[in-house]
Amino acid sequence: MVEPQPYLTYHPLLAEVAAGSIDPRHVVVPLRRLLPHCRVLTARVTRIEHAARRAWIDTAARGEHSAPAELAYDLLVLAPGAVSRTAPVPGLAEHGLGFATVGEAVSLRNHVLEQLDLASSTREPALRQAALTFVFVGAGYAGVGATAELEDMARHAVKGYHNLAVEDLRWVLVEATDRILPEESPELAAHTLAELRDRSVDVRLGTTLDSAADRVMTLSDGSRFAARTLVWTAGVRPAPFLRETDLPLDAVGRVRCLPTLQIAGSDGAPLPDAWAAGDCAAVPASAVGTPVARTADPAVVELCAPNAQHATAQAELLAANIAAGLAGRPQQPYRPARQDCSTSLGLRRGVARTKRGHLTGRRAWWLHRARHLQRLPSLDRRVRVLADWLLGGLFNREVVSLGSIEHPRAEFEAGFREH
Repeated sequence: MVEPQPYLTYHPLLAEVAAGSIDPRHVVVPLRRLLPHCRVLTARVTRIEHAARRAWIDTAARGEHSAPAELAYDLLVLAPGAVSRTAPVPGLAEHGLGFATVGEAVSLRNHVLEQLDLASSTREPALRQAALTFVFVGAGYAGVGATAELEDMARHAVKGYHNLAVEDLRWVLVEATDRILPEESPELAAHTLAELRDRSVDVRLGTTLDSAADRVMTLSDGSRFAARTLVWTAGVRPAPFLRETDLPLDAVGRVRCLPTLQIAGSDGAPLPDAWAAGDCAAVPASAVGTPVARTADPAVVELCAPNAQHATAQAELLAANIAAGLAGRPQQPYRPARQDCSTSLGLRRGVARTKRGHLTGRRAWWLHRARHLQRLPSLDRRVRVLADWLLGGLFNREVVSLGSIEHPRAEFEAGFREH
């Protein structure tokens, strides 16, 4: 296995990491412990030539340079996932925060708490208002979950400031389409929207961010205001390195796949010894046979959405199909089941979809936690996350900012500057 990070991240719980409900270490699982019989290379794939069964990997540490090493293989399984889908918005690169990794979740938590400290300490009204304004762009599960969890955390945190009140906080959620949670039913999305607005979250539908230059947010609806927090959760795109392979890609850069998760060649036939799954794979959502799979055209056949539910189910089928192929047995197509999705909206609040219908409020929150506790890929991590939740129910939420850990050498370097 070649992976830049030596651990697996359980992304559905990142919002609770950002809110401080879960220790960041408890949503990551060390790959070498999880895969004791696998050779794990902490490196990045830079190029693949499947025709020659060769891959090139970069093992250099961040900020260093080395010549890519060549790696031969017999069978290829591609599952590099996706990266944040950014846009050429002025100021976004300088001031935006992502929300796709554990590091970004921890950094966002520290940043929000630092803004509360700044607003409480400053005497400048404009700076205070900008510090207490939090903008999130993208209202999918990641954006809605992060907004709701951090709003709930900040609501609790301001109780410790003598000169801040909940009414001083301004939360803005910007969504380009006409609804939030596009993968959910309209009824559940409408309930979530009402819940957020009831908590004074300013949800702007059919709106885009035009500029964030100088930390001034300019929206397509004409509004303009200062904000020191901008979180970008506007979707994902396939891993960019896929364009450095000789594998067929679709219009958005995902690897074309058959329903059996074999990579499809240019003629629609399966490429030998090549498989893909997850966010990087364009897998037909309706596995109805070879004719539809051969086209693999987004304009003709619906493709599976890039989310954790599909990735998990595809991974299980991919493993079974590889074993079947090696044993000479027939392989099975991927037939997506109805996805039971859920998200937390803060302590004791959530929304969930089940086979019987929809749940909201505390019951949905309990179901959300039970589902993800069951899906965590390590018994050790399940116990640790459960302990975090139990302790969180017994004691007050931790609202201490540890922003200094992101620059641990700052104080040390300052000592040299003084001399």
